[in-house]
Amino acid sequence: MKRLLLGLLGALDSLGSLGSLGLLGSLGLLVLLGCTAHPQNPSKADRLPDIYPDYIGVTIPAGIAPLNFNLADESIDRMDVVVRGSKGGELHANGEWADFDIDEWHELTRQNRGGELSVTVCAEKDGAWTQYKAFKIYVSNAPLDDWGLTYRRIKPGYEVGGDIGIYQRDIHTFSEYAILTEDAVPGRCFNCHTANRTNPGRLTLQMRGEGGGTMIQRDGRQTWVETKTDSTRAAGSYSYWHPQGDYVALAVNNVHQAFFTGTGQRIEVYHSFSNVEVLDTRSNELILSPLLQTDDLEIFPAFSHDGRYIYYSTSKPCRVPAEYERVKCSLCRIAFDATAGRFGQTVDTLLNGPQADRSYTLARPSYDGRWLMYCVSSRGNFPVSQNDADLWLMDLKTGDTRALTEVNSQQSDSYHNWSENSRWFVFSSKREDGMYTKLYLATIDSRGRVSKPFLLPQRHPRKYYRELMDAYNCPDFTKTRVELDAHEAYRQVFENKREQVKIR
Repeated sequence: MKRLLLGLLGALDSLGSLGSLGLLGSLGLLVLLGCTAHPQNPSKADRLPDIYPDYIGVTIPAGIAPLNFNLADESIDRMDVVVRGSKGGELHANGEWADFDIDEWHELTRQNRGGELSVTVCAEKDGAWTQYKAFKIYVSNAPLDDWGLTYRRIKPGYEVGGDIGIYQRDIHTFSEYAILTEDAVPGRCFNCHTANRTNPGRLTLQMRGEGGGTMIQRDGRQTWVETKTDSTRAAGSYSYWHPQGDYVALAVNNVHQAFFTGTGQRIEVYHSFSNVEVLDTRSNELILSPLLQTDDLEIFPAFSHDGRYIYYSTSKPCRVPAEYERVKCSLCRIAFDATAGRFGQTVDTLLNGPQADRSYTLARPSYDGRWLMYCVSSRGNFPVSQNDADLWLMDLKTGDTRALTEVNSQQSDSYHNWSENSRWFVFSSKREDGMYTKLYLATIDSRGRVSKPFLLPQRHPRKYYRELMDAYNCPDFTKTRVELDAHEAYRQVFENKREQVKIR
């Protein structure tokens, strides 16, 4: 309303006297309507408002996109929201939902870095206003300077097709951009996009099926390679960059799905084989180790923060899918010498899955070397399909581990990644409906204390998430916008020219 009134006032200068009188009449009507649209003698409710998304008590970085929200009660006529900063500043929104101005929100959060925002919500229903107890939003001192997030959006129908796409989102606004979609490369399934420690100057992407391959993008130049050789059983996937940007760790496996009926679980994703290898992107040579080419299933490699080790998960082979409940992954690590380009000679088991009767997967070390975040579930090596998958944290200084109860839910919580400064992390969760994974962010301090997570903000959150028929997966931070030439990708994919890798 405020912006509309200012626009009408400015228009008076460009109209004649008759036009001005007409516009003034409309302006007067708007002012009258505006006055009646604000709280009039509201009754006080001794409870917090029920809002969607639940942003009550969350911790956010300064400069994040506005935390717009709806009231859970869809029968209300109007909302009026006032946000006051503990260090100064005030913000107001009035309408069908809390829709904050982006620039004003950014200014308020930056002014209150290290402080808190007090949010007072009033709701009008059948001509009567109700004012709820104010709630807090905390603004962290820890910056989140990454430009945005990358992720795949896919309909959870479990088949190839259906407008699969890899997208990126500016987390400071509501703008989303396609990186590569099925419209650009029809009939292809792609995933496992990985930037080097949030730097998209080094980027990998895997494409499955006919004409598949691995894209290596270095400083804007795409190279599509065939990573399957006579000595390896499949092409590489589940990639992770070495911090120096020359090596990429890959898992070599196949993926299968089994479906359930009459149970609380819809699907079990499993692998009948899996090994780990490293690709030297300078020479397109694969580096193998007999310790990672066994009959066991080695999967989900990730280089340590200094590149001296590779973390991975491994499980004993069994008859899947019939014996799917026997898949128990241990969390291991093996040394890697980047100068010589070779693996170490021993494997360290950090967490023993069979002994604990658990499965440990998707280890992701923080880039500052302090923490190791991973998934824990009762079984399996694909945690997003496990309802009981939770996030856990290991202190790499002490070896202490704990469940992240601050962020875990009753549904699958998995596929996590770190911000560049290791003070924030993103993860995917099915907590809302058990089917669609959505993205949540949280912060961690130097003592390992984690904040209540918040759902990725959207301009009109209830409308957006209710109408969204895609699941988010494989989220990662990116410190700058990803630049990828989709036309070049199309040309290389359909010319079917691949550089064949060799075994070193």
